Amino acid sequence: MNPDSSILLQLVEVQMPFGKYKGTLLRNLPVSYLEWFQRNGFPDGKLGMQLRTIYEIKLNGLEYLLTPLIGKAK
Repeated sequence: MNPDSSILLQLVEVQMPFGKYKGTLLRNLPVSYLEWFQRNGFPDGKLGMQLRTIYEIKLNGLEYLLTPLIGKAK
């Protein structure tokens, strides 16, 4: 598995660590919440990258790309 695949695998399993949606899988965050981050700034580091990626996936209607990965992350 290449590094890019591992990023996508993490996106389907990682939970939001804080805030209103604490404990929600990043892939299940509402677009409105991701839009808030887009306007106000994503967190620094890995979480920020993951949230930006989920935002772009949802914005472009690409959620179907994550479906085959659900349950495969280890």
